Amino acid sequence: MNNIKKRDSDATSALRLDVSKKNATRQKTLRKSIDCVGIGLHSGTTVSMTLHPGEVDSGIIFRRTDIGGVVLPARWDQVVDSSLCTAIGNRDGVRIGTIEHLMAAFAGCHIDNAVVDIDGPEVPIMDGSAQPFVFLMECAGMVEQEAPRRSIRILKPVKVEHKGCSAELVPADYFSMEFEIDFGSPAVGKQKIALNLVNGTFKKEVARARTFGFEHEVEGLRAAGLALGGSLDNAVVVSGDKVLNEDGLRYRDEFVRHKVLDAVGDLYLAGAPIVGRYHGHRSGHALTRKLLETLFADPDAWCETFAEEPEHLPATPVAEPHWNASAPLAASA
Repeated sequence: MNNIKKRDSDATSALRLDVSKKNATRQKTLRKSIDCVGIGLHSGTTVSMTLHPGEVDSGIIFRRTDIGGVVLPARWDQVVDSSLCTAIGNRDGVRIGTIEHLMAAFAGCHIDNAVVDIDGPEVPIMDGSAQPFVFLMECAGMVEQEAPRRSIRILKPVKVEHKGCSAELVPADYFSMEFEIDFGSPAVGKQKIALNLVNGTFKKEVARARTFGFEHEVEGLRAAGLALGGSLDNAVVVSGDKVLNEDGLRYRDEFVRHKVLDAVGDLYLAGAPIVGRYHGHRSGHALTRKLLETLFADPDAWCETFAEEPEHLPATPVAEPHWNASAPLAASA
């Protein structure tokens, strides 16, 4: 959490003492190490990855074991690419891409500290969602650590815009998400959802939503050396008004839910959970990264605090989701 400042050491100490008397949550890490093997979405190569417990206040750290253990902190200011995925890297050109689904799983499981060993330049795509990573973390187990969990409280609205797309953070008492998408494809169309991301909502409502793409774009992506590992096993593929996956969609509005998943992962690059509401309108990795840059550039827009368990809130969407009525629930013939 190197990017998180302490505004006033005396105030921070007082806050620490006060929170210890309330419902302060403690930092968490994994109970034991656990590994997996999968295919890189863009590289198409087999990647081995191991998740290890992390030290208190260390945050999420990636380590490239294939090139001498180069360490890359998972922070917004380490992002080197945010076009089709989120990639972190250093000045020497060492990078790790497609980290957003794993970061979303860390956020959803409330894991503050972990070390990710990986023997390639890309996190395995697994089934295209965060659920396999949530499963790994649950198998490894989670333990509390002897330190209070920090969070970043939004104090005033912060918004970034680009070509009709926008991303915004506004003050709120807990973390919630609103997202809207609008695609020309009749299988996707316009979708909107709002979620309170507390009390296990991420696992129930978001984690299984898969990444998606359009059949007419595949040839161009592969010609550019991208999506070489993409298939119907790890992505929802849309062709016109059809979903090509044999089993169809996991949620009728799976497309917008996956955009929420991506944003959760990208926002966790703040270095701590956010206390506030995120609103994305046709936004993606690049705008969310720009939003964090804008947030941390304004010392009056945020403060560090200690996390507390929120009061019970509905674990279902705070508003009914909206979708294109023609969007298919199952694959079309």
